[in-house]
Amino acid sequence: MTIPRGSMVNTEVVDGVRLLSHAHVNCYLIEDDDGVTLVDAGLPSMWPMVLEALERSDRRPDEVRALVLTHGHFDHVGFAARARREWNVPVLVHPKDTRLAAHPYRYRPERNRLLYPLTHPRSLPVLGRMAMAGALNVKGVEGTEELATGTALPLPGRPTVVHTPGHTDGHCILHLPERDVVLSGDALVTLDPYTGHVGPQIVASAATKDTRRALASLDAVAATGATTVLPGHGRPWFQGAREAVRHALDVGRH
Repeated sequence: MTIPRGSMVNTEVVDGVRLLSHAHVNCYLIEDDDGVTLVDAGLPSMWPMVLEALERSDRRPDEVRALVLTHGHFDHVGFAARARREWNVPVLVHPKDTRLAAHPYRYRPERNRLLYPLTHPRSLPVLGRMAMAGALNVKGVEGTEELATGTALPLPGRPTVVHTPGHTDGHCILHLPERDVVLSGDALVTLDPYTGHVGPQIVASAATKDTRRALASLDAVAATGATTVLPGHGRPWFQGAREAVRHALDVGRH
């Protein structure tokens, strides 16, 4: 399998947390002595990147204990069905996003996403790269398991899952207190694919179900107090979750 051009493979952003990024979409590997937790499944073309990252880290696929989805949108479940089928790995998602993960295009955002590029032309190159990377041909994942919230999961990295609805009904973030990191999914991003704007923000209403709830859920991101924020889109943020949230609230609804 060929690694996609322009991708980042096996970038260790903090100790034991590796970033895989392609076509403005991120997923993560969390490692410890017990194995690997995958967070989000990106786009279909990122599958070879996961295999390469495991190999470079001297890990085997059978060391992957679970794939945790922050939510069920198409650009976060890209290779989830394949991981479940080929590795027999459990795929965890919040119950309110179970149906979305199985049908990742069946959602209604606040605003028509098809019209957004007309008023936000900077989004066109971003969305174009995502489409070329398979964003228009994602298969949903069936047979997911319930993602428990409010407690540390018995998985590598011991992530604590916090429900942060708004972007989707079942969106969750993962806090790694021992590593001073929060994986924010699309609750807070540093690049919005639907506007092309960079910097901490929520995702535009072209892809968010309830922007009011999304803005309210930023409180949960800030409450982690994490120094490093690892988003679903855009570059890592190292200036603290509270500062990222302050920026996102300044941007507000868009």
